[in-house]
Order: sequence, then structure tokens, then C-alpha cells
Amino acid sequence: MIRRIGGGRAGEVRGCRMKLMDRRGRILLIDKPAGWSSYDVIRVLKREFAGEKIGHAGTLDPMATGLLVALVGEETKRFAEFQRYDKEYEAVVEFGAATDTYDREGRVVARHPGELKLDRTALTRALEKLSGDILQVPPPYSAAKVKGVRAYRLARKGETPALAPKRVEIYRAELAKIEGTRAHLRFLVSSGTYIRSLAHDLGERLGYGAHLVALRRTRIGPYRVEDARRMI
Repeated sequence: MIRRIGGGRAGEVRGCRMKLMDRRGRILLIDKPAGWSSYDVIRVLKREFAGEKIGHAGTLDPMATGLLVALVGEETKRFAEFQRYDKEYEAVVEFGAATDTYDREGRVVARHPGELKLDRTALTRALEKLSGDILQVPPPYSAAKVKGVRAYRLARKGETPALAPKRVEIYRAELAKIEGTRAHLRFLVSSGTYIRSLAHDLGERLGYGAHLVALRRTRIGPYRVEDARRMI
């Protein structure tokens, strides 16, 4: 259980660092563990900040870990500002199979036949082609809306959401290392970018199929995960 420590000035919350911006507002930097939804984090914090307005500035899927920013009190007026910040991620992508969710929690819908050996040069070139100002189609299982309905609601009913591409900026896409059929990647992207879609698109470009198996958000604007505290 997270509990508040200290009084009215900068203090800590067990499991996360608390920065008091003024007497009425706070920014909490959380290192979200795998298996927790973003709202799971907020639900716990609501018990500690009873009666205060609180929310998060940028969703992380339950599978993902890393930096989640929670805004409390007067700081909730800054949601739009935080949503515009660029974001940095570390990702692990598995090649050889595509899934319907574009990550390891989905159903395999295509599999590469035969032996697969990732080529560093080909992968680097594919990353370069996915960099810059691009049009990206959100994953079918996402919160993007189709005629006012969340795409994941349509996908769960067996429908194929007709998602429109959206313009995003991939400032940096780097290959850290290759381990068998897995690539460890680093991305710096604009707000609204889906790393799951980047993983899927890499698989399409290379002709192998691919999906995301691990994701960690390391930075949101000027805020870094090194300054956060874990929930558990």
C-alpha cells in the first residue's frame, strides 16, 4: 500500500516521488510495474489523496512498464501540456509472427515459415524508413475512435476497425542489439505514437511479421523514469 509521508512541502509517497509545485498542486512520477493498468495506479493514489482531483497524463498498456505522470489538484489543469510532450521508450520486438493486438498478449494471425535470422543492416534501414514525419495507423486494439466508438470495442466483437492514419513524428529509432529473433530498440517519438504499430510495421517491411513483447517508457518531456519510484 502506498502511503503519504511528510507534510505540506516536497516529500515522498512510498512507491513514488512526490513533487509539490505549489500548496494546491502536485506532480507524481510513477514507475509503473507490468500487469498494472494506468487506472490501477490512479485508483491507489485516489485513496491517498482523498477528495482531490487526480489523473494521469499519458496511458501505458498493462504490459508496459516505466514512467507514468500523475497530476494532483491544481496541476490537473496541465493535462493538455503533458499530452503534447515527446516520449522516449525502450522496446523489445519479436520477429517471425504478427498478432491481432500487435503485442505478445494477442492472437497470432500470421507466422513466418522456416528459419529466421535477423539482419542488422536490413533492420537498420527499415527503422530509417519509419523515421521522421510519418502517417501511422493505430492498432486495432486501441483507444482510437471509429465514428465515436473505441477501436478495441469493435475488435473484441470480431469487427475490423477502419482506423484512419494519423500524422506522428519519429525523432529517433535506434537498434540497440539483436538477440535471436528479438530486436532491442530505442524510440523518441511525438505524443500519440503507438510503439505497437511501429513493431507491426517493422515486421511488414521486413516480410517476417513482428509484435511487441516488452515496452518501457523512460521519459516524458523533461521528466525521467530515474526520478520516479515504483508502486511495489
